[in-house]
Amino acid sequence: MVTCVRCLIAGRVQGVWFRASTKEKAMELGVRGWVRNLPDGRVEALLQGEAEAVEALKKWLWRGPTLAQVVDVQSEMVEIPEIQMFEVR
Repeated sequence: MVTCVRCLIAGRVQGVWFRASTKEKAMELGVRGWVRNLPDGRVEALLQGEAEAVEALKKWLWRGPTLAQVVDVQSEMVEIPEIQMFEVR
């Protein structure tokens, strides 16, 4: 079943290759969507794909890349049209 989740990741998540690493992991898992920095220092990600793959990526977001220090990941289910790829915005 295809699911779509919007995530807000807080902590030391900008300037640590978080977006590029998220894209790499998403592509590895077959998840589509996007990831971007927010002005308040958080990272926002939209994840769409098979529920199992999206859950795996959500779990990975709690760790992130080596230099990241994630303190919180908030997520909510959203409904949007199908996305074809994963991009860094």
